[in-house]
Amino acid sequence: MSNFGSLDASEQQGKDILLKDFQPKSIYNVPRTKIERARFKVIDMHSHAYAASEEEIKNWIKTMDAMGIEKTVVLTMATGAEFDSLAAIYGKYGDWFELWCGFDYTGYDQPGYGPAAVKELERCYKMGARGVGELGDKGDGLIYSSPTRAIGMHLDDPRMKPLLEKCAELNMPISIHVADPYWMYLPVNERNDGLMNAAAWHIDVDKEGKLGHEELIQSFENAVRDNPKTTFIACHLANCSYNLEILGEMLDKYPNLYADIAARFAETATIPRYMKAFYEKYQDKLIYGTDMGMEADMYEITFRILETADEHFYYPTFNYHWSYSGFDLDDEVLRKVYHKNAEKLMNKN
Repeated sequence: MSNFGSLDASEQQGKDILLKDFQPKSIYNVPRTKIERARFKVIDMHSHAYAASEEEIKNWIKTMDAMGIEKTVVLTMATGAEFDSLAAIYGKYGDWFELWCGFDYTGYDQPGYGPAAVKELERCYKMGARGVGELGDKGDGLIYSSPTRAIGMHLDDPRMKPLLEKCAELNMPISIHVADPYWMYLPVNERNDGLMNAAAWHIDVDKEGKLGHEELIQSFENAVRDNPKTTFIACHLANCSYNLEILGEMLDKYPNLYADIAARFAETATIPRYMKAFYEKYQDKLIYGTDMGMEADMYEITFRILETADEHFYYPTFNYHWSYSGFDLDDEVLRKVYHKNAEKLMNKN
């Protein structure tokens, strides 16, 4: 009787566990690789101004050095005084950091928008900006910017043309976040296998004037197609992890298009064999990025996914309830993704 009673209690206890509290640990006796440093030197092409003081910057540099990160691109999304203040802080450590600026959308909804924004872009370039980003459009318009958000204006809007052309002239790549992972557009219910993130980041596609996932990808492709001299980087695999054929077709079509892998490790480490083949096919177009802070364990999990053949491991910080497996990329692919492709974009020899 006691055994049966214990089973009943255990079953009841399990039913009380909320999905948000689900933090499993693998019990499989399979290889577990401890990554202490990237196999090859790395350029992180997608990070932000996480360090707010010189002490924090110096600590970040120590972590980068220990993990094999040669340089980090800080996507400030800023112009004006905000960009200047970041340039003053990070500019002292130019061997370790490269700053990219934003676009100034001030007056975008008024006649005559354009010349002042181009002038500000040129000024930021003189202050040290070597690219633009992270731009962002999740349907409402270009909202990742300071001090003004361009609600209703998308990357392929004619008003953006002078800025995109100036980026080509200055050889400044544009890094842009379009849409979000597809789970965020699906109903938040028992059939959504990205449920926890879908609940936190759900996107209401029925909002008037808001572009859906497919429309956003199309607006992005329009800009890439119509500005062949401008280099574009699709952040987060263009948020097409659910169907990478969409991104693959664009990478095939447009020599001026690249994609970073930042913050989409969880979304792809569930399909390791497919991803290995994708990396091999597009090894000249994919670039390493993180977008997840500056802690050592964050770098470690990215290296483990890219470098090893480990199976069924977890990283709760990603906030999904999936297990992950490594891609086991070969050395040549890793070298390109880790630094060669980035060096090409940054005009390094």
